[in-house]
Amino acid sequence: MLSAESAAVVRATLPVVGEALDTITTRFYETMFADRPELLDGLFNRGNQRSGEQRRALAGSIAGFAAALLEHPDERPDALLARIAHKHAAVGITEDQYVIVHKYLFGAIAEVLGDAVTPGVAAAWDEVYWLMAGALIAMEARIYAEAGARDGRTWRPWRVADRREETADVMSLVLAPVGDEPVQPALPGQYVSVRVRMPDGIRQLRQYTISGFGEGGQRRITVKRVRGEGAPDGEVSNLLHATARPGDELTLSAPFGDVALGDGDRPLVLASAGIGCTPITAMLQHLALTADRRRVLLLHADRSAAHHALRRDMEELADALPGADRVFWYEHGPGGRAGRIDLTGVDVPENAVAYLCGPLEFMRDARERLIGAGVAPRDLHYEVFGPDLWLPAA
Repeated sequence: MLSAESAAVVRATLPVVGEALDTITTRFYETMFADRPELLDGLFNRGNQRSGEQRRALAGSIAGFAAALLEHPDERPDALLARIAHKHAAVGITEDQYVIVHKYLFGAIAEVLGDAVTPGVAAAWDEVYWLMAGALIAMEARIYAEAGARDGRTWRPWRVADRREETADVMSLVLAPVGDEPVQPALPGQYVSVRVRMPDGIRQLRQYTISGFGEGGQRRITVKRVRGEGAPDGEVSNLLHATARPGDELTLSAPFGDVALGDGDRPLVLASAGIGCTPITAMLQHLALTADRRRVLLLHADRSAAHHALRRDMEELADALPGADRVFWYEHGPGGRAGRIDLTGVDVPENAVAYLCGPLEFMRDARERLIGAGVAPRDLHYEVFGPDLWLPAA
């Protein structure tokens, strides 16, 4: 995939470029948004920009892709690319925008690294960029086609049919499609983007997992109010908590996401923590609706029973499955096992496929424990809310 000449240059310069990537991506976003402020309106999330998550995710994905090309020159890192492609499709990225990114990214590389960017170095990293961009463009075109969308136009209005308060900081919205156009089917575990106009007139969007399904194409999303704790609060989550009421209309994308419950008869381990319960609940509902009889082990960790959003749904759905067992852990108070997830005494089924969702610390811990219990690394699937900072570092 990568030419031998470019591979040698990338191998020699990857340590230097990798060390400077955070500075490069910081400068990239600063310059691009200064020249193209319209990209912050309905495309890039301001919260991720302020927190640095988007910058670190971009740096990690570039370094991860380059390293994968060097380590496995005859393979394309499709797991990394598919996750990015689905995130891009969820916000409506189009092919022409890769040209814009290239212009400002390579301008930032030249500015940060200076004379170290010789024509040969620039050409080698240019090849890496367009190999990655070309693969993503092709993947995103297929994803858009499967969603019945063209040129990133996946948006449609939905009406809030109901609102349910789950915990002090979590609420669910049941949404019904507006209009007569067919509703794109969603797989259990996928997410949608919700696009809203902020008080300053700028449109912002966030991805929310579809946490449940209803009649007539209805979908449920479950939104946690994001409190910054030293950083800015989540703009979209707080606006939805404050304003979304039955009868209101919201703009949603088609469903996307590469981590969806697969068919088969192998045992399942569904593990979550905090608001990571949302895709797991959708998977449980699908299993219950299809009268699935395979072995299911449901694991969830939370601060307390009062903080456990969708607890009632998870209990009822798991209890409706003849082959399901459930174990909950709470750091405070009764209702489950004390403390954090601990598989001591938990019967993890052999040959299981596992799905994980929750904070990164939880997923790293759960992944290690499940591998120790016999789950093969290739059978561990995970979902990250927001820019994926785990895969490049894992």
